[in-house]
Order: sequence, then structure tokens, then C-alpha cells
Amino acid sequence: MARKARGFKYILDGLNAERTLIAAECIGDGYWFIDKVTAYAKERVVFGRPIGQNQGVQFPIAESYIEIEAANLMRFEACRLFDAHKPCGAQANMAKYLAAKASWEAANACIQFHGGFGFANEYDVERKFRETRLYQVAPISTNLILSYVAEHVLGLPRSF
Repeated sequence: MARKARGFKYILDGLNAERTLIAAECIGDGYWFIDKVTAYAKERVVFGRPIGQNQGVQFPIAESYIEIEAANLMRFEACRLFDAHKPCGAQANMAKYLAAKASWEAANACIQFHGGFGFANEYDVERKFRETRLYQVAPISTNLILSYVAEHVLGLPRSF
């Protein structure tokens, strides 16, 4: 009996691993941005008080942190399924999507609240900001992930 070709399945499994790895990188970047902006918001004093005392500063940082934590949970679920040799394409895609989005939002908050200092070399914010933007489009774009979820999870007709 001939062996069934399994190469394409192995490629897809590798892509799932890649997506969870990228999600982990984005989550790490997100935590970096949160740590950086939280420390800065505590020490930067304007009008006699730290800027981190203002809800307009606190809320975007807190929201980004919540989104990073949620992305991390999805990443762990994708990894759990992958390690158990179970289908994990949806979870790997959603982990990558959530993590890239959460990291990007944390980056936006970080650069926004650093103001002009966010572009100064000694803060490293602008460099990391550019790095995290990459994951909105690579190695798989957010639109392709949305198409995957729409078609393979929600059962909607293929869009392309």
C-alpha cells in the first residue's frame, strides 16, 4: 500500500508553529512597551503631578495590558493544542492576530505618552515601534487571518 503524501500537512503544521512563535514575540514586545510606558508615566511630572495619575494616560495603558494578557492566553491555547498534535490552525491564527494587535496598541500608547522623547534614540521606543508594526503584515497579514477565521471557523464563503 502506498504511503499517503503528508508534506502539505507538515507545512501547515509548521505555519501554525510559526504563528504561535510570532505571537510570543509580539506578546513580549507588548510587555516591553507596557513596562516602558508605565515607568515613564510614573516619573514624568507635568503641572506638579505624574502624567500617570491622569485617566487619559492610565486607561490606554491598562487596555493594552488587558489585550496583551488575552493574546497570551490564546497563544497558550494554540501551543497546548499543537503540543497535543491536535488541530490548532484557528487558535494559532487568532493568537498571532491578537498578539500583533495588542503589541501595536501598546506601542501606540508608549510612543504617544513619551511624546517627543519617544523618538529619541536613548529611549528605544521608536525603534521597537517600527519592529512591532511589521507583524500587522508579516509573516501573514491580519486580513488573511480574518479571511481564515471567517471561512474555516465561521463557515462563511471564501472571500477570494
